[in-house]
Amino acid sequence: MNLQQFRYLREAVRQRMNLTAAAKMLHTSQPGVSKAIIELEEELGVSVFARHGKRILGLTPPGQQVLDAAERIMTEIDNLKKLARDYAGSPEGTLRLATTHTQARYVLPPIVRRFAEMYPKVRLKLLQGNPPQIASMLAAGQADVGMATETLSETPGLKSIPVFDWEHVVVVTKPHPLERFAKHAERLTLKELAKHPIVTYEAHFSGRSRIDAAFAAAGIEPSIVLEAIDADVIKTYVLAGLGVGIVSDLATQNHSEDLIALKAGHLFGRNTTRLAVKQGTYLRGFVYAFIELVAPGWDRRRLEQALRP
Repeated sequence: MNLQQFRYLREAVRQRMNLTAAAKMLHTSQPGVSKAIIELEEELGVSVFARHGKRILGLTPPGQQVLDAAERIMTEIDNLKKLARDYAGSPEGTLRLATTHTQARYVLPPIVRRFAEMYPKVRLKLLQGNPPQIASMLAAGQADVGMATETLSETPGLKSIPVFDWEHVVVVTKPHPLERFAKHAERLTLKELAKHPIVTYEAHFSGRSRIDAAFAAAGIEPSIVLEAIDADVIKTYVLAGLGVGIVSDLATQNHSEDLIALKAGHLFGRNTTRLAVKQGTYLRGFVYAFIELVAPGWDRRRLEQALRP
């Protein structure tokens, strides 16, 4: 057995058993990937993949065990490389941050600017996705840090910390019947809100589950006419007259003067954005520094205690 076989196996699974795609990611040939995996199976004496002719159907039960072991081995190899760079005093590297559009657009710009000034030789790579995708990227070792509101705290194999709380706001155009709640947003009710078509987030984004749960608990079925992952898109369609918007308050810091934002925390509760890392992964010094910029007060010592298995 060798590390190349484990690397090929891991990438084949990541590419959903598509060996051609795996070979492309590994900068090698498809026959080379296939041969390495077959040699691994022969050496172990078990079939890693279930096959139908030349077609790979998925992992066998022992194949899943082999993959789990390969993932642990490759994680430890990566940890050793990171540790060596840190102890060699190398300030270079890449920080891969998986996050949602809302965080990337409204929260991270000033933090990224400060980080770039502190670590000019570190390249920051932003990977955008929905929370389940972010969790998957962390679990697969494709991202160093994940930032999202949903999923991260419930995903096995990840460790997360709370960063900040936020609430939803209702955005309406001027003039609008709901404009009368501008000075007393706390008087806005779900019943009043449900009288209007609603434009809000897609199911996996920015606390959408809380919105659905609040309406369901009240026995109200809202008319959601458009769903999007981007708060800017939602606000654009509110301005176009499609309906009333429900977005994160983070997305209303610099909104159009033609929109009014009504705080709706009393309707949908508060949400917590979290940072997460893969359990057992060695974090380089600049990763700790980045986390502390996002979450002041979470210094390296406190983080190490919180992220401990």
